[in-house]
Formats: sequence, structure tokens, C-alpha cells
Amino acid sequence: MINEPGPYDRIRSKTLLGKVMTAEEAAGLIAAGSNIGMSGFTGSGHPKAVPTALAARIAAARERGERFSVGLWTGASTAPELDGALAAVDGIELRMPYQSDPISRAKINAGLIDYLDVHLSHVAQMVWEGFFGHLDVALIEVSGITEAGDLIPSSSVGNNKTWLDLADRVILEVNSGQPAALDGMHDIYYGTALPPHRVPIPIVRASDRIGIPHFRCPPEKVIAVVPTDAPDRCTVFKEPDQTSRLIAEQLVDFLRHEVKRGRLPAELLPLQSGVGNVANAVLAELDAGPLRPLTAYTEVIQDGMLAMLRSGTMSFASATAFSLSEEASAELLANIDYYRERILLRPQEISNHPEVIRRLGCLAMNGMIEADLYGNVNSTHIMGSSIQNGIGGSGDFARNAYISMFVTPSTAKGGAISSIVPMVSHVDHTEHDVHVLVTEQGLADLRGLAPRRRAAKVIEHCAHPSFRDELQDYFDRALHGENGLQTPHLLDEALSWHSRYLATGSMHH
Repeated sequence: MINEPGPYDRIRSKTLLGKVMTAEEAAGLIAAGSNIGMSGFTGSGHPKAVPTALAARIAAARERGERFSVGLWTGASTAPELDGALAAVDGIELRMPYQSDPISRAKINAGLIDYLDVHLSHVAQMVWEGFFGHLDVALIEVSGITEAGDLIPSSSVGNNKTWLDLADRVILEVNSGQPAALDGMHDIYYGTALPPHRVPIPIVRASDRIGIPHFRCPPEKVIAVVPTDAPDRCTVFKEPDQTSRLIAEQLVDFLRHEVKRGRLPAELLPLQSGVGNVANAVLAELDAGPLRPLTAYTEVIQDGMLAMLRSGTMSFASATAFSLSEEASAELLANIDYYRERILLRPQEISNHPEVIRRLGCLAMNGMIEADLYGNVNSTHIMGSSIQNGIGGSGDFARNAYISMFVTPSTAKGGAISSIVPMVSHVDHTEHDVHVLVTEQGLADLRGLAPRRRAAKVIEHCAHPSFRDELQDYFDRALHGENGLQTPHLLDEALSWHSRYLATGSMHH
């Protein structure tokens, strides 16, 4: 069996070839109560077989009346066969640092899973410091193993280096479904350390290589190697609608204005973009415009960024993972030699590193759920209590960006809810970290404005006409309140702005 062609061709280390087993056998090596560091970032590079086998094992233990759950640590969100499968059998005790699975979300909001929503650049350091407990197992997808036993990373890097360094035991999934030509696209940096031994991260351009192409892992730590042949979870992107196109036009017009004013160079500064339909619309608008050659220093390479690399609008992109549609995945595979010269995948502690973001002057473009009149942004919670996904890396970039921009349609739920509110129900990004707000209605540049000036601009430029008069009325009355005029609020009414929608069910997710 071991000599068969196919998946075993990717396992070139004779030592590790001797540790090949099935996913079920590997799952049997994971003890109840273990903390598991798994690969995976936005549906790319996650283990495809062992999590499902582990979920089946947990379900069987539950049927016998045995309690069996694990701590699940990843790079970011993963896929249904990982997050969803384990959450469905109540197999997750604690989840961090980010998730987007509907089953997992429901269990978190029901209080059945402890969820720690963590800035992605902070995870590795906090794990090294021991705040989440001991890491028992690393379960990592790789695209191959070299003769020397080095691990060729897959389509995401995430926190894999940290998991491999710290875990007592390592389980590898070697996925022959990942392109072999990914080898050489990664930059794994081993120079990080905790204070007082920390040194500068030597990146001054998005294209700088500072590490090595493979992970290092002592072979004696590896307890199982599981061959797989399975694709990543492809993201489904919609064609940009009118709202997304208007937001994109507003944002790109703003960037052109900044170039004209001399505050940005003609090739801009490295772009960071969140994932989603609006983000892809912005990238498409940039791709059609005159600003070039652009670069990216970001978390995720999605369809719009791949198109920019293909057209030559973008010369280079640094990230930690892919998040591609089925069509874009096929494009990457068909022209991977071309893209390997223009893309680097790094550990997320480097792709999201505040020092590097600040040095490069990244232009951060992220989505949000709601913003208030003064520029505070909620990007994670509904009604202040129910988590949607998590903060991800938006805070890493917003706090340190040269320009921090947040985008959203001005309304949600078919126009029943305003995305611009008097006071956000949960704060992820304070007014101090938010420079620009954009909706399809317009753009508010909040830089250099005191709170009352911000409010006037947000109402005028970002609020939907259906809610503009109501927001203006709130602000006018707050100006005559008794609580001070630096940041005028009517606290009881600000809260009722959210709670009144409960009666209609409009805010139920």
C-alpha cells in the first residue's frame, strides 16, 4: 500500500513514510480534553480528513455517555468538515481566534462553546506565553514532505509554525490535491521571539523574503501521517451589485484624490483588503483604473487580487492564505508558475504584524456591521451580544494603517436597519482607529475632525436617506442635552435605537 503512486509520492521522507495511517487511526491518537492547533485560514489549507474522523469518534463516545471535547485553535475560519463537524457533536470546549461556521456560531451564542475572539497578530505570542493552556497536538495540512523531513506548506500558513513548534505531538495530512508547485511560494520566518529578545522584522517592501520556504519539525514529534486528496473550500462570490459598485467607486475616487493632493504616491501604498463581495468590487474598480503598479500586504488573496496580479495592475501580493472561488482556484492552478513569482504566503504573526503594517503604510479596507456618528465601528456582534464571526485581522490593520477605511451598505435586512447608528452596540474599532467610512451613499473622511464635526459628516455622507432625518434629529437633541458636548449622546435613546428592532425580528440572524 505504501508503494502506491499518488499521495505517497508527496511523502519523500522514509522516516515519515513509515508513520502513514488512516484518518480514523490518527483521530484515535487524540485524547479527550486535548488542545489542538489545526491549520486552516478562510477555508484554505485546513485538514480535510482527521477532523471528520475525530467528530465521529466524539459522537460515538457521547452515545456511550462519555464526555469528549477538545480545545480548537486555528489560524482563522476553516470549513464545515472541521468547525461544523466538531461543533455539531458538541466536541469543542473552546474555540479561538476566529470562526465563521453557522453551527459553531449558534453553539457559541447559546453558551455551549467558549469563544475567544483574538486579534490575529496576537495569537502566536499569547500561545507562547501560555494564556490558552498547553498545546497537546498540532494537526497540520501540508502539500508535501521533503527527503530531509521538512514540511512544504499548503495553501495557507496561518499559525502553523507556532503549532508545530509548541505541540507535544504532530499529525500531518499530506494533501496531494494541493498543487505541488506551491513549493517556493512561502516565506516562513523563524526570527520572532518574546521580549526582551525581540528584534525588528526586516521587511521594508511587500516582496521582501526574510525566511525559508518550508516548516521545520523534528520527525520524532510526528505521530501520524495521513495522505489525502481533497480540494479547499472554495468561496462563493457574487457579481458586484449596484451597492457594491457605488461603494467601490466612492473609495477609489477618494484614493485618486489623495494621490492628487500628494498624500499618496501614484502606485499608492500596499493594500490590505478584507474578504467579501464589496472588497472584490473595490479591487475590480482599482483594476480598471490608472493607479499602478500596486502591491498588497494583506491577510488573504481573493479573486479580485488574483485578477489584478494577472492583469499587471498589481505587481506583488503578500498574505497568509488564499480565499478563492472555484474559477479563481482553477486560474491559480493553470498559471501557478506565474503567480509563484508574485505571491508570498507568510505566518499570520508576520502578515498581520503591527510593526510591518506601520512601516509599509498599508491602506486598510475592511467591512463592518455598523458604525456610529463619531466613527466607532462594530464589526463582530449583532445587538451587542451575538457574535457573527470575529474581529479577525481588521484590528491589526486598522490601528496601524496609513489610512484606515471601513465600508458597508448603508442599510441591512432589506432596508429595515440602518448601518449608521447613534451609538454602536459593540465596539471593535474605536473612533481613534477609524479614518474613513464609506457606504453607497458617500464617503466621510474623519481625519482631523472633532467628534461633533465627524457626526455632521457621517450623517450627511454615509446615512441612508430613510434614516438621515432621524439621525440628525437625535444629534440635534443630543447637542442640547446635559451630558456634555464633546461627544453628545442621549444614552437611553441610543440603546433603544437597537432594541426597537427586536419587536419586528429584523435583527434576528
